Amino acid sequence: MPRTYEFLDHPGPIPFAHRGGAGGHPENSMAAFQRAVDLGYRYLETDAHATADGVVVAFHDRTLDRVTDRKGTIARLPYSEVARARIAGTEPIPLLEDVLGSWPEARVNIDLKDAPVIGPLAEALQRTRAWNRVCITSFSTRRLAQMRARLPMFTDQGVCMALGPRGVMALRAKSYGGPTAKLVRLASTGVACAQVPYGLGRLPFVTEAFIEQAHELGLQVHAWTVNDPAEMKRLLDLGIDGIMTDELLTLRRIMTARGLWVGRA
Repeated sequence: MPRTYEFLDHPGPIPFAHRGGAGGHPENSMAAFQRAVDLGYRYLETDAHATADGVVVAFHDRTLDRVTDRKGTIARLPYSEVARARIAGTEPIPLLEDVLGSWPEARVNIDLKDAPVIGPLAEALQRTRAWNRVCITSFSTRRLAQMRARLPMFTDQGVCMALGPRGVMALRAKSYGGPTAKLVRLASTGVACAQVPYGLGRLPFVTEAFIEQAHELGLQVHAWTVNDPAEMKRLLDLGIDGIMTDELLTLRRIMTARGLWVGRA
């Protein structure tokens, strides 16, 4: 039987506030996360990097350049320097532990963005005892494997993890009739969901067959980053298990109209 995870214990499709819901406040800022929680979102999506001295911050890019008033690579800077940066010129970069601690009822989807964060993140999760409140994902299959290796108690703690790129492509191949053995092995190690783009260019990535094959293996499917109302409706019609969006009000409105919204409206 597929393992169950407290992180995924939600009635109906999960609405995720992508980077806190970047449509309302600067992305990955405490203001954005607070707005999401105020709007009734129980699931926050964020990213993790580590500074040169091992401090884990909730930030998407490897460098400060794109969204802050400073420049430099986070992994090469001490936290004292990173702490001076302001997202959009106004918001400080949050510590991941502050995100976890400020909203203890929230669940946090964490994208490992670079190898240096793996050890510090494992230590941060140990300090906060947040195992059952997080799901860990990455665009790197290697990083996910290294993260599992840093959590020797992994299966005992019930840490939810998502498929890496290789697993996602294996699942997509399975939706066209490919083999399942590799996916079954991944599911047995704690992988519980596939977090995937909703489309590739004009072509849908998430299809009815893709969702059906994932469900047969006990995997949920979460689609990102869905900001178009028509696409939200299409995915909900297909039976998607989760939607990540910047447009928090739009997704809440559509889910409320369908009787799928759980939480404050």
